[in-house]
Amino acid sequence: MKRIRLIVIEDNRLLRDGICAMLKKEADFTVVAAFDDSDFDPEKLKELKPNVVLLDLSLTEKDSLDLVNLLRNDHKDVKVIVMDLLPMREDILQFVEAGVSGFIMKDDTISEFLKTIRAVNAGEKILPPTATGSLFSQIMEYGVKELGPQKLIQSVRMTNREKEIVQLIAEGLANKEIAFKLNLSIYTVKSHVHNILDKMALNTRVQIAIHANAAE
Repeated sequence: MKRIRLIVIEDNRLLRDGICAMLKKEADFTVVAAFDDSDFDPEKLKELKPNVVLLDLSLTEKDSLDLVNLLRNDHKDVKVIVMDLLPMREDILQFVEAGVSGFIMKDDTISEFLKTIRAVNAGEKILPPTATGSLFSQIMEYGVKELGPQKLIQSVRMTNREKEIVQLIAEGLANKEIAFKLNLSIYTVKSHVHNILDKMALNTRVQIAIHANAAE
């Protein structure tokens, strides 16, 4: 069984030790390191190779949001889960935009805590219960209003191939035409379109085209 490699970044030593003790009891978890924000160096991730970082939202010496941006920019494969008592809606928006994959409330049950870690490691997005539903769509609407379509498109993390497909969708090409033009299978194109819709929190190809054309 492949274990999930975890790093815990938490200022409160008692809480940090308690979290680590709880995680170490799970057969599929390995806690590779635990830090407070004063002794955490992002360069250590290269050596420790975590799958998931558990990060306190309210660090004392470092800005948690800046740290998320740094982690996601330099270590794109590492998933970040933010821990807090009850994050404000604005915090949720900012952290999701920065690339956070999940939120753990510090009053969650142990079962919910562990379930969130496993789900995020498997690629799911886990939001606070009060923020579920249309939050990702709200984020995109917020981005259009605050950033403008051009910066919004740029802020969504896409592969070069996905960006290429967004442009072709904006030009009005159907999936079959895109497949022919890029020498891909229709199934590969559909998979890319699905990923684009997911990343942009949209529902249809038409919405992709609207956003892309508005950004030009």
